[in-house]
Amino acid sequence: MAEEGAAGAVHLLCLAASSGVPLFSRSSRGGAPSRQQLPFSIIGSLNGVHMFGQNLDVTLRSARTEDSVVVWKTFHDSVTLIVLSSELGCAELRLERLLELVFGAMVLLVGLEELTKIRNVERLKKDLRAAYGLIDSLLVDSELAGDLTQCVDCIVPADGPLLQEALAGFAEEMGSVFASLVAGGRVVVGTEGWWRLGAPEAVLLPWLVGTLPFQAARDYPVYLPHGSPTVPHRLLTLMLLPGLELCVLCGPQPPLSQVEPQVLERWWQPVLEPLRACVALAPRGIPAGFPLHPGILGLLLLHLEQRRGLFAVDLGGEEGPSPRIRRRLLRSFYVLVTATHFPPEKAEEQGCPTEVPRACYVVSGVAAEGPQGLQDPGAGLRLVAVQAGPRRLLLLVSPQSPTYALRGLATRTLHALTPVL
Repeated sequence: MAEEGAAGAVHLLCLAASSGVPLFSRSSRGGAPSRQQLPFSIIGSLNGVHMFGQNLDVTLRSARTEDSVVVWKTFHDSVTLIVLSSELGCAELRLERLLELVFGAMVLLVGLEELTKIRNVERLKKDLRAAYGLIDSLLVDSELAGDLTQCVDCIVPADGPLLQEALAGFAEEMGSVFASLVAGGRVVVGTEGWWRLGAPEAVLLPWLVGTLPFQAARDYPVYLPHGSPTVPHRLLTLMLLPGLELCVLCGPQPPLSQVEPQVLERWWQPVLEPLRACVALAPRGIPAGFPLHPGILGLLLLHLEQRRGLFAVDLGGEEGPSPRIRRRLLRSFYVLVTATHFPPEKAEEQGCPTEVPRACYVVSGVAAEGPQGLQDPGAGLRLVAVQAGPRRLLLLVSPQSPTYALRGLATRTLHALTPVL
């Protein structure tokens, strides 16, 4: 199985659907931002073939060459997004979800009306610059998985009930039902209202907070692509500790200046130690003492009904591939099982068979990221997926684990993780 994201480039193009005028272009190479842009002739050709198909009532969705994949998508007959990827093993599913999230990011920071009723192209180009940071973060390597799974990346704190109680009390005093604690783009705890946020804002809001520059407090205008795409809300963020932010969605009130330090201290000083533990927990996602088999190098747990996810590769053990490769392997395996073995949640509505496999696995043969194609010491890693009810678990397991034991290992791990997600 080819590892997703191996050396290659991703180019994202945004154009006005009716005129073909480019609105912006963003790129990444090797998992990092890149200033390299596609020639205008290629941009024109990619948009031209899409418009040609539309004139014939043909919707061009994707195309594949020997070394590249292209995906097109038009939103509200107003904006066309095109993504071209030369990354090894890149799949259409990943690029389709990327485009959906990119448009959601545009709505989040500009508003749907500005995108569907384009009155001044130059002004829109200027306004869209506010979304560049968030969009760029979706194109590069990330420690998160929500861009692919469409589930909110979460952390499982050891003192979750205490933090939940403090958050609920603070949100009530602030007069908002939408509040959460966010560490490194992952939600630690959230109010009931926060968890009711629809897609894609549920994924994009913590992702946005994780990409913004360091600041003690913010009052940030945002639109909700699903819940309120034309009327802006205010996203208030307050840094409780470096790396841990309190987020509140609200209307015109209260002003940020009226969030008194005494209010913060009253609710959060008693739980200072659990808050510090959350910051230390961010890379791992689950408490260090949580019982996991030592052969597990990484995991991706999804609750498909609640749209929450736990993505962890820093589970101890320095042997095997780097965390970066572990993340790529799990993401690539997720694409495989979602597209091939476990159909999307709406499969029944689309006329797909309702019977799905309970488990599947593959054995990896990863090439090294080194000179002269040296063999990676992690070659032979096992990847196994199981699904039970609304939960889907993907594991990355060391080569020492026998294949016949993978399903049992995954089932036991899923049973152990069920209470936390």
